Order: sequence, then C-alpha cells, then structure tokens
Amino acid sequence: MKYKQINNLLFVQNRSNFIKRLKTNAIAIFQSNDEFPRSGDQNFLFKQNADLFYLSGIDQEQSILLLYPNCPNPLYREVLFLRQTNDHIRVWEGHKYTKEQANIVSGIKTVYWLSDFEQILHSVIHYADHIYLNSNENDRYAHTVTYRDIRFINQLKEKYPLHHYERAAPIMRDLRVIKSDTEVELTQKACNITKDAFNRVLKFVKPGISEYEIEAEIIHEFIKQRATGHGYTPIIASGNNANILHYVDNNQICNDGDLILMDFGAEYANYNADLTRTIPVNGKFSRRQKDVYNAVLNVLNEAKKIMVDGALWNTYHEQVGEIMTEELIKLKLISITDVKNQPKSQPAYKKYFMHGTSHHLGIDVHDLASRYTPFAAGNILTCEPGIYIPEEGFGIRLENDILITKDGNIDLMANIPIIAEEIEELMNA
Repeated sequence: MKYKQINNLLFVQNRSNFIKRLKTNAIAIFQSNDEFPRSGDQNFLFKQNADLFYLSGIDQEQSILLLYPNCPNPLYREVLFLRQTNDHIRVWEGHKYTKEQANIVSGIKTVYWLSDFEQILHSVIHYADHIYLNSNENDRYAHTVTYRDIRFINQLKEKYPLHHYERAAPIMRDLRVIKSDTEVELTQKACNITKDAFNRVLKFVKPGISEYEIEAEIIHEFIKQRATGHGYTPIIASGNNANILHYVDNNQICNDGDLILMDFGAEYANYNADLTRTIPVNGKFSRRQKDVYNAVLNVLNEAKKIMVDGALWNTYHEQVGEIMTEELIKLKLISITDVKNQPKSQPAYKKYFMHGTSHHLGIDVHDLASRYTPFAAGNILTCEPGIYIPEEGFGIRLENDILITKDGNIDLMANIPIIAEEIEELMNA
C-alpha cells in the first residue's frame, strides 16, 4: 500500500462495536470485492470492500473475515482467511500479506489461508443460530451485476438452508456513519493532499491549457503524497461544460474569460476527500461571474451553520433551498412571481440548482448512511451548493467537507482557498 500503516486499534474497536449488535449465537462473514476484468488479460485496479476494510484493515483481494463471538471453539471467534502467497505470485504480482503481517494490520490473531475456509466454516456453522451476510445496501446503488457477496449468499443458503439469515448492512450503516478520531485524521489527511493539489493547479492554470492537463497536475500531487489516487473520477469542466453535472471527458481547451469548475478529491488509506472549486481561466473573475460566485459561497457558509447535530435531512435541504432562492432572486435568475407560482414538487430554484447540497463521506465517497436518520456528531458530510447558467455559458459549484461535533461543525477544508479575491491573488502571484 502507498499509505502508512494504520494503528490496528481502529479495526479492533470497529469489530467490537459490530459484534455488540449481533444476535446471540450468531456468525458473520464478510467477503472482499471481486477483481473485475478490464480487457483481455487485465483487471481493473482492485478496490477493497468497504465493510471488510472497516472491520479488518485488510486491503487485498480474495480475503474473508469470519466473526463468531459465541463459537464453542475460542480459536474460531475471529478468523481471517487470505490468499496464500508463493514464489510465483511474489515474482509476478509482488507483495501479499503473510499471516504475521495480516495479524499486525488487523489485530486478528487467527489467520488461515483461503483454502482452509470451507472446512473451518463447515466445522462451526452448525453451532450458530444466525448467519449475518453482507451486501451493498447503499440506496444510491442499483443492483445489475452479480458480485461476490450475492454469489456467496446464494451458495450458503443452498448448503445451509435452515439457519436464520440476517443482514449485516443495517449494522454497518449505523456504525460507519459515526467517524472515530482515527477516521477523522485519515479524512483530514486526504483533504490536506487535495488542498496541495488545488494550490498546484492555481499556479498552473492559464488560457490555452487543456482540461486533461489540469487533471494530470492533480494526480501528480496525489501520488506524490502517497494517496492511492482519485477518490472518484475527477470533473474538470471549463466554460459550458460546468453545466453538465457529471462531466468527465476533461478534453477541452480552457479559454480566456471562461471559468473552470473542478470537482476532485484524494483517496488516502481508503478514506476520501471531496472538493469543488471554480476558478477563472485568466485569473480574474468578471463582475457577473464574481456576483454568482459570491452567491454560491454565501449559500455554502449559511448551509454549514444549519448542518448540525440533530438536523433532519429533508428539513436541512429545504432550508438550503430557501437560502438559494433568495440568492437567485438577487441575481435576477428567478423572480418573486416564479417563487409564488412554483409547484411544491419542483421549487423555482431547482432550475439553477438541481442537485442535493450534501452527502455523507467516508470509506465510500457517497458513504453508507440513512437519509432518514438525523445528522449526528461524528458525521462527515459534504456541503456543495452550485448555480448553473447554461444561457450565460458557465456554472459555479463550491464544496467543502464538514465534520459535525457536539460543539458545532468543523470544516476540514477551511485552509483551502475559497474567497474569490484570494483565488485571484494566488493565480496572479
């Protein structure tokens, strides 16, 4: 791994918290993600299953975690199964965990090779009453591919049809949304790397460069600082491209007088940053651009104030919509008449601000969380209002990552330039 080893107390505590939520005499099994084919004889870069990583710290393909706290044989109460390495694998693929290294990373004492999994599972599963299995229950995900978790669920139910099967995902959804101090530190590290990439871009951008050249500057800084890479496909959208919310072509020339909307974030130790900034190609906002920019910034600053412990998801977004409505009226993009006549299902502001303001952030960029649970201390959420004006040829979005605490929220990106005049000064230094 590029990143520095994480103190295994994080994973020990995560497992302890998970086990406390299990029914009596239950076994839980977590699988690593599939290795997905890219082309011919190549796979995509492996990305670990978020829940397996959360509970073990193991960042390697073909791994299984078995938790059975009431197992009559104490040896099998916490077991990690790994792909067995050998000289051939070492030569062709490089480092894989030894049993000793896996113990240090995870804090799990009992480590076996994957070839022992079926026999060990069969020897203990009959003594369990409940079996907790995992699947992707992120409500932003639409299930179209039969991945490893689903295949394993089907296999296990065929072999052991009379057990009581339970869902691990609801427990993980409750646990992962509250970040520990270590998780906050890892997220802050990702944010700091992202900050350095943005500052690098500010010194680089000028009329005539291409969007992909900016993307190259960003990944250079990420890898230089031991990030795994991008937390998600970066958006480098100049001019009217900014009005395509998920624009990822990043292949156009940045023209004098245009703005560039950049949405990117580093992934460090599987934890993610998520930043958006909009800057002028020539280093100077026009009067109109700056007015819209400051309107978006005001919405962001006001939204952060109401993003507090106990706030309700829908109420929060409705309040942000009201703030945005006031700004759009000032900009003469909508009128008071538009607001009076708006249907409840489609507020007038949605014409220029059509997406949500926030999402949870963590091991997944759109982290596993319930939209029906109030915000709580320990949540990390994005705050990302935007105004998109196709008829004027530009769009502006600003985004920071916010940690909610009992004493108010903490902006993890407070040290990243965002004031329009500061950006102009840095670009022209």
